[in-house]
Amino acid sequence: MKTRNLLLAAAMLTLGASFGAPFTATGARAQDIPVKLGVLNDMSGLYADISGPGSLVAAQMAAEDFMAKNKGVKVEVIGADHQNKPDVGSAIARKWYDQDHVDVIMDTTTSSVALAVNDVTREKNKIFLVSGGGTSDLTGAKCSPNTVHWTYDTWALANGTGSALTKQGGTPWFFIVADYAFGAALERDAAAAVKKAGGTVAGSVKHPLSATDFSSFLLQAQSSGAKVIGLANAGSDLINAIKQASEFGITQGGQSLAGLLIFSSDVKALGLQAAQGLLLTEAFYWDLNDDTRAFSKRFAEKFGGKMPTSAQAGVYSSAMHYLDAVKASGTKDAPKVMAQMRATPINDPLFGKGEVRIDGRATHPMYLFRVKKPADSKGPWDLYELVATIPANEAFRPLADGGCPLVAQAK
Repeated sequence: MKTRNLLLAAAMLTLGASFGAPFTATGARAQDIPVKLGVLNDMSGLYADISGPGSLVAAQMAAEDFMAKNKGVKVEVIGADHQNKPDVGSAIARKWYDQDHVDVIMDTTTSSVALAVNDVTREKNKIFLVSGGGTSDLTGAKCSPNTVHWTYDTWALANGTGSALTKQGGTPWFFIVADYAFGAALERDAAAAVKKAGGTVAGSVKHPLSATDFSSFLLQAQSSGAKVIGLANAGSDLINAIKQASEFGITQGGQSLAGLLIFSSDVKALGLQAAQGLLLTEAFYWDLNDDTRAFSKRFAEKFGGKMPTSAQAGVYSSAMHYLDAVKASGTKDAPKVMAQMRATPINDPLFGKGEVRIDGRATHPMYLFRVKKPADSKGPWDLYELVATIPANEAFRPLADGGCPLVAQAK
């Protein structure tokens, strides 16, 4: 907690924040098009290591990199903590849009908050770039012409990890589920992926957000007879569940743990001794190629030596795609910028090639990783080995299957 608070303070100082005011950084000339990016996420709670102050740093890196190469757009970045509460998130979104002239809200871990901000953004006709929020409903029944879901979603995670483990003989499954929108969507999508791959589901149990004691949930999973225990949660909930599962001797008893949403920061917090062998699906890994390593080195220099998570890298990349669209269209008018974002193929150094679909899904490759054994790691952030690359056209739910009304309207 002390380290997290120090990093938050450092990020605020880096961005020119003052106590009691939004975290702010500005640059460029008065005649430029003024664009304001608002990073809204969990700055101090269970998801702070996934996005938090690091996403603020990533957004500012995007602003600086863009302005260094492009004239005519002035970029300002502010940030706020939604406390994982939909009412707080939607209130901040309304204030930002109505009073603070924010053009884009970014990141937004916690799916219930993302869904609330999705509604406000559509009402105000602004733009919402989701990196930390996971529910696939954002490109399904709740899709919006104003929202782009950039980094990952529950369908992609479920079909990466769920399908792979089931095809390796991992069935039946039992799910331990965070009791809010993200957990429900991840369980739904993972169960469907397991069954599609020929597996079965033995049952599930829900736990409250920010749980500390997983003993009763783990005992239910242990007694279910399931071969795989799927953890449909994230952040410190996921870390606590895995640590306590080790104490219960669950893997020693022959059951496998499947973390359906694991970030590199989670594996670092767990340590390779506890996490080794876990299969997981991610959209980004710092050590994937020369481009990801170069970006991550720069990020770490600004953020206490920490490598970026996929959510933080997604904030940078989505901001760059948006800013390029503003430059190309010569306006920050939301419908025109969104049209430009859809018309421009994604060719991103961090996420690869893809597109922004009509349902708001940004496509790109996804990756199946295995956590390394401690003996195989060559450094403190050498965490993963690549198992498989999932092509962009296979990584995300088919456009026709999501139930997005925009897809039907476009026919």
